[in-house]
Amino acid sequence: MMTIRRTAAAFAALICATSVWAQAVSGLAQGEIRKIDKTASKITIKHGNIPSIDMPPMTMVFAVKDPSLLESVQPGDKIRFDVTQEGGKLIVSRIEADK
Repeated sequence: MMTIRRTAAAFAALICATSVWAQAVSGLAQGEIRKIDKTASKITIKHGNIPSIDMPPMTMVFAVKDPSLLESVQPGDKIRFDVTQEGGKLIVSRIEADK
């Protein structure tokens, strides 16, 4: 009986962890890179809705928090990304390939 309870508890923990991960991933916006300016650490993205800042779909230029984010992407890439507001600026803080 104790083994069943432990298994059930482990399963419940796994479901909770998966749910938290899914929420984090689903909070990312989808977009397509249009232009990259490595010198200015800026990226132009045609994007869908950005839930983290309640922004509707459009194309716009964003600053990038860490310039190394621009090293692994190029114009035309489909991405998932996150944006934060810092000091009145919109900053891309995360970029990953959209598979």
